[in-house]
Amino acid sequence: MGMVFGRIPVETPKYEVLKSTNEYEIRKFPPSIVAEITYNPSEMKGNDVDGGFTILASYIGAFGNPKNTKTEQIAMTAPVITQTAPKSEKISMTAPVVTKSSGEKEVTMQFILPSKYKSVEEVPKPVDERVVVRAEGEKKYGVVRFNGVAGDEKVSVMVEKLKKGLEKDGYKVVGEYLLARYNPPWTLPMFRTNEVMIPVE
Repeated sequence: MGMVFGRIPVETPKYEVLKSTNEYEIRKFPPSIVAEITYNPSEMKGNDVDGGFTILASYIGAFGNPKNTKTEQIAMTAPVITQTAPKSEKISMTAPVVTKSSGEKEVTMQFILPSKYKSVEEVPKPVDERVVVRAEGEKKYGVVRFNGVAGDEKVSVMVEKLKKGLEKDGYKVVGEYLLARYNPPWTLPMFRTNEVMIPVE
């Protein structure tokens, strides 16, 4: 019931806050193991930009028998990270669930796996070949948090505001933004927690 009101009862990424301002935080995230899928929304039922979620959730066993070689249940974490970018552009991600897209837009969606997994070798292999499990190195991000529905327009405003704040303070942006969403769809919109994350040097 608490999730309806925004409670986040699952593991979230640990990070170190390097700087905090009224506009954003600079965070350093330690290495992690992620499961991700990159797809064109047109390939998904109903052209669903979040169509990768069901595939990743099936891999960890959120909907029944886990679709991995060990049939091992893997705990859900938050956030889900998405990144949208032009097709064929390589995108590195971390943290929540990530999506990516553009022109021929592709989306990359990512689950950060529980911190008990220290290497890719320890993680059950996905049965679905579209799911990739890989190691992410330490990353540094400028992050801004906001509540409500993470619609395209609102996200664009947050991205531009964050970029301006980072550049004003002398940070170099080194990649595309990630959208991190911490709550399931049934959380009331006003209680949803989202973050825009931009990689910086």
